[in-house]
Amino acid sequence: MQPIKIGTRGSKLALYQAYHIADLLKEKGLQTEIVTIETKGDKILDVSISKIGSKGVFTEELEDQLASGEVDIAVHSAKDMPSSLPEGFELISFTEREKVNDIILSHKPEIDYKNPEKPLLLGTSSTRRVATLKHFYPHIQTVEVRGNLQTRIKKMESGVCDALLLAYAGAHRMGYDDMIRHELSLDEFTPAVGQGSIAVEASHRLDSDLKKLIIAATHHQQTGYRLIAERSYLKVLEGGCSIPVFCLANYQNGTISLNGGIVSLDGQERIQHSISGAAEKAEELGKMLAEKVIQSGGDRILAEIKRNLNK
Repeated sequence: MQPIKIGTRGSKLALYQAYHIADLLKEKGLQTEIVTIETKGDKILDVSISKIGSKGVFTEELEDQLASGEVDIAVHSAKDMPSSLPEGFELISFTEREKVNDIILSHKPEIDYKNPEKPLLLGTSSTRRVATLKHFYPHIQTVEVRGNLQTRIKKMESGVCDALLLAYAGAHRMGYDDMIRHELSLDEFTPAVGQGSIAVEASHRLDSDLKKLIIAATHHQQTGYRLIAERSYLKVLEGGCSIPVFCLANYQNGTISLNGGIVSLDGQERIQHSISGAAEKAEELGKMLAEKVIQSGGDRILAEIKRNLNK
């Protein structure tokens, strides 16, 4: 059998994720080859993601390679994946989920984000995180900081900001645990859909027997149920990287508990609901939660966000 060609972005974190998938495949006796591909999101670092166009900003070029057969699978952070994939592509597996929390990471030992008397400038490129800060901690200022994790840390250390607001998973995978100053509450900073898991994408042209082998080696079923529910929620709300929606599913004894909502760009309004049911109905649960959020005023917030982003 030919080695399975794994397409990935070239950042250290993306390569870590690709090699993690390669290791899982090797454990099942499958040979692999890593193919590095640069995406639009990697090239354009001086413009916010919402301005580039949030759909496919980190995935389009990888999908071109999948479609042409240059690579067999593509590896992504699950949270980077649009809620709807282009025709001919599917997510075939999700790895076991890392801790899902957002964190504050800094080279400075003393970072007090709860004290309004202490000025704090946080670097982030996430509209969800900015809107959440405006809602719970309006005294905190933010600055757009993009690029891979190492680039962001260099920008922070050069004085662009005091600290970075990031996902725990990326900082942990890159070995920056000693710089984590705060692990943020899931009640306040409910994560982005898919945060903490690695997704494997394939073209429909992938050989069905090979696809089964890849799924058997890389897919974590409980995480799969959780992400199906979250992504179903996201799809109804049409949430891309630039829409501050949040959702987290938990799995226990065959039941999915789903908590999600939306926050206005100015942080003034935050709508949140919860729902639970059988894991086999994960997709349906996501849709039901989204409808609850929409009917509680989420549609109005969503329309306002889209108006702002189109200005």
